Amino acid sequence: MKIHKSTILDVLTIALPAVGEMILYMMIGVFDTMMVGKYGGNLAVSSVGLGTEIIYTFSNILVANGISIGISSLVARNIGAKETELAEEYATLGFLASSVISIFVFITLFMGSSIIFKLVGAENAIINLGSPYMKIASIGITFNMFMNSLNASLRGSGNTKIPLIASIIINIINITLDYILIFGRPGLAPLGVMGAAIATTTAQIVGFTFILFYMYKYSKIKVRLKYITSLNLDMFKSLMNLSVPSALQEGAFSISRLLSNFFIVSLGSLAFAANQITTSIESISFMPGWGFAVAATALVGQKIGEKNYKMAKEYAYCSISLATIVMLICSILFLVIPKVLVSLFISPSETKVINEGIICLMIAAIEQPFMALSMVAGGILKGSGDTKTPFKVSMFSSWVIRLPLMFLAIYILKLPVMYVWIITSVQWAVDGSIIFMLFRRRFNELQCVK
Repeated sequence: MKIHKSTILDVLTIALPAVGEMILYMMIGVFDTMMVGKYGGNLAVSSVGLGTEIIYTFSNILVANGISIGISSLVARNIGAKETELAEEYATLGFLASSVISIFVFITLFMGSSIIFKLVGAENAIINLGSPYMKIASIGITFNMFMNSLNASLRGSGNTKIPLIASIIINIINITLDYILIFGRPGLAPLGVMGAAIATTTAQIVGFTFILFYMYKYSKIKVRLKYITSLNLDMFKSLMNLSVPSALQEGAFSISRLLSNFFIVSLGSLAFAANQITTSIESISFMPGWGFAVAATALVGQKIGEKNYKMAKEYAYCSISLATIVMLICSILFLVIPKVLVSLFISPSETKVINEGIICLMIAAIEQPFMALSMVAGGILKGSGDTKTPFKVSMFSSWVIRLPLMFLAIYILKLPVMYVWIITSVQWAVDGSIIFMLFRRRFNELQCVK
């Protein structure tokens, strides 16, 4: 279909700040991994990497890709229908739900950090470094989840610039404190892994404070106390009907990914470090997909709220096309300069980790365009109010394809870590293809083409 220049500009206006925001958020973990890798080698990378993976699995399932998706979708559609008060009520209910969840996650991670590491079969050296890291970082992730639910309301209303500014503030604080606390500059005692946790937590608290102040003072969509004291159970149910399938989708993916990491831990700290470095690099590359998914959720949701299905479809295809192009560029970089990228995360003396990481990263180039299809088409369906289809597809690709093949490769065939990335490439190829076909069928049913 024909895509107009104005449509591209609308998508880029929302997507680019969202891409920048999420790249910067991922850079928090990336810089932590990079700096502790330079400070403490593969053991420090494995400890921080596994701890971060566990923490963000909880956050992504329950808030970032759970409650927040429901908030964005409902706020977007009510903004499109000119129902600002309803949009604010959904924003408030979403913040209330995410606050309760965030406190529960904090208690679980803080009190159970050592137990969690032991359950995944981590080496004692990793437990000794990773458990204190998780305790401190659990404070930061709590404030991050508070902030994420507020950001979801802003994104649903089409405001992705303020969350971007918050992410810039967080990164400046995090990088500065990482350098000072991890390495002990100037003249301080080096704290290593603990320094990374303190830096991240401090930055997240400041970021939440900034977003809370902006929403209270300037935002056209606000969280209001009156909607908490007069709780509308029907609206809360509507929010949960969208949020729960989205959370289950993220759960299907993230838990399978976390279990895969537990499998990889059994290969030793060298293999896990190579895998974690590749994951850190790829986490930056799929941020464009996430950013265009945010744009698609907001724009498609608003147009469906207006019942303008033709424009909804145009925004949808524009978002998919742009995301695929950007992530193909990432594929090319993975193939052309893998050593440069991997070497940023580890000391040059760790040649075995670097060599394994290079192979893993080149294989990861295969999955990039399929990830774009999966993320953006899934975001479009969520914007239209369908969160069940992405969940079902993710459940199939993660638990029928990824985990069984991963178990076979690692525990039965005893294959090296690069085969993990062959399996994930197969998973994303299947996932992206299926979700794209289902997206097309959904929009044909809505008879968007007129």
